[in-house]
Amino acid sequence: MKTFSELGIKKSYIKGLKELNIVNPTEIQEKVIPILLESKTDLIGLAQTGTGKTAAFGLPVLHSINTKNSDVQALIIAPTRELVQQIQKQLFRYTKYIDEKIFSEGVYGGEKMDKQIKALTRTTHIVVATPGRLLDLVERGAVDISNVKTLILDEADEMLSMGFKEDLNKILAYNTKKRNTWLFSATMPEEIKRIVNTYMSPNAIKIEVNKNALVNENISHHYIHTNIKEKLNMIIRIIDKRQEERGIIFCRTKAGTKALALQLKNEGFAVDALEGDMQQKDRDKVMRAFKNETLQILVSTDVSARGIDVNNLGFVLHHQLPEQLDYYTHRSGRTARAGKTGQSIALIIPGEMQKVIDIQSALGITFRELAI
Repeated sequence: MKTFSELGIKKSYIKGLKELNIVNPTEIQEKVIPILLESKTDLIGLAQTGTGKTAAFGLPVLHSINTKNSDVQALIIAPTRELVQQIQKQLFRYTKYIDEKIFSEGVYGGEKMDKQIKALTRTTHIVVATPGRLLDLVERGAVDISNVKTLILDEADEMLSMGFKEDLNKILAYNTKKRNTWLFSATMPEEIKRIVNTYMSPNAIKIEVNKNALVNENISHHYIHTNIKEKLNMIIRIIDKRQEERGIIFCRTKAGTKALALQLKNEGFAVDALEGDMQQKDRDKVMRAFKNETLQILVSTDVSARGIDVNNLGFVLHHQLPEQLDYYTHRSGRTARAGKTGQSIALIIPGEMQKVIDIQSALGITFRELAI
């Protein structure tokens, strides 16, 4: 186990990390930081969310900034507004004790464009952005990415499954010659391989963490036999037993999400819904309540839960298993973050057992039956 200073991180950063209780590097940090500090290279990092990726790319990127130069020197692209805000907040915290000022700006949809354009007129060394809003700003000439030396894609597979493929291709096609690209992804679908082959060097270094664990090994996987009529009662009993824990319940549809949240509210639980039709300010309000623990349960669609990073989530409950396998990875990965353990529980109605078997063999995990 190496220390951050052995990895090459400057003392002033280590002081900031200590304050955040980041003392020992995680596996991805230990593998990636020395490479990114020492060499100008393209890099592919295969890692689940919650493994400490932000510091793995964030610290090297901060070390690479030349503060005498006011150009945008680095671009970090992430799938959701929440993740962008979180990355920017972390960068700010890492730099608390450094001598020179490094300025980063977060830009994302759901926020007034002119406010962001104004913020970008100040010196900005690092732009953290969602793909759509970044492209808007580039095309309006509000941000110049022609001198970017490092482009980082975080949760690249989530960005593609959220429909950002075209935006990403346009952004990646800018200034390909001058920069290094660091791509982080939990899975490697064909589309990601295409991005790697098109926009990255054939000599890109590839780092895999927990190679065999497509799903975080601190999660235990369970299923409960039930039927459609009994589902709601079953959910109520599960939550009742876990009054001390917080969790997310996943539904396949927006309508199902709203309906279930309402039913649980009527039962007296501290619950709210996250779904695609919500206004951004309502979504922010729900997320704040969930983070500060006034809400115990979040009921969400797959897309709405992307990029959510909440510590100490005890469980994830699947009202139905998702259609797509990688959605199971993303869903269950909301729990057991930063070394904690968590449970993933699926409600299974007659005829769905095959799905459990398929997920087990595809992801190399074992489900155990829970009897309630």
